[in-house]
Amino acid sequence: MTDDTFNALRPRLFAIAYRMLGTRADAEDVVQDAWLRWHGSDRDAIQSAEAWLVTTTTRLAIDRLRSRQTEREAYVGWWLPEPLVELDEHTPERAVELASDVSVAMLWVLERLAPEERAAFLMRQVFDQDYADLAATLGKSEAACRQLVHRAQERVRQERPRFVVSRDTHRDVLTGFMQAAASGDRAAMKTFLAGDVQFVSDGGGKVPSFGRILRGAARIAGLYWWVLDQFPGAVTYRLVRINGEPGLLRYVNGAIESAQSFIVDDGKIVAVYVVRNPDKLANVAALA
Repeated sequence: MTDDTFNALRPRLFAIAYRMLGTRADAEDVVQDAWLRWHGSDRDAIQSAEAWLVTTTTRLAIDRLRSRQTEREAYVGWWLPEPLVELDEHTPERAVELASDVSVAMLWVLERLAPEERAAFLMRQVFDQDYADLAATLGKSEAACRQLVHRAQERVRQERPRFVVSRDTHRDVLTGFMQAAASGDRAAMKTFLAGDVQFVSDGGGKVPSFGRILRGAARIAGLYWWVLDQFPGAVTYRLVRINGEPGLLRYVNGAIESAQSFIVDDGKIVAVYVVRNPDKLANVAALA
């Protein structure tokens, strides 16, 4: 087994680490640590490279998540995952793979799970690992793993978005809202927003954000109007994919200001997740 084996599995390992940790830097660090352990291992004794690397990556991610718990608890305001922004369209298969379980809304829900619950849920429900392998990965009995998965499923079922819309519908609603926001037309914006729409923002203490969840179409439309009023002629929106789903990038004077994800139901936006923390936007391309 060579480095080619590891490189072939790298995307899967990154997918596991990112879903566990929610930031590109932490996920890449975990994958790098797994690579170092792979290099230091007795590969002749490894029966399955994939099983060994998945187990190693999962355990490293759990350890990293535990070590980050204190930081997360001290985080200023709401914590949202670092967005994975795709400026260009890729294959439909790629989009479906991302959108189903790595959306910002889904990771927002997973953030409420304990590290081992999160790992158990992801490995079982997302990566379809059987309970025997899951028990080996987590170092627990199959019965304990079943309990972890059950508890996680209940939490996710209660809190996850229940809305499923087509990609075209999602994009059409977002395009209309973007045009209304770019023109500052509050009445038009409200036609795309559900009456009880919620708005969550993450500034990380680095830039202003709201310390509570805001609700209401008029209020959210007013926020978008206010940004345009504060920076006349300087605000630009760009329709992209964020974590596999249609989303918006907002630029002010050509610099990235936020990455915005949306949940759409019945032709209306029901939730908005806005990442403003500049540390989480460092990998987003500048406005061309």
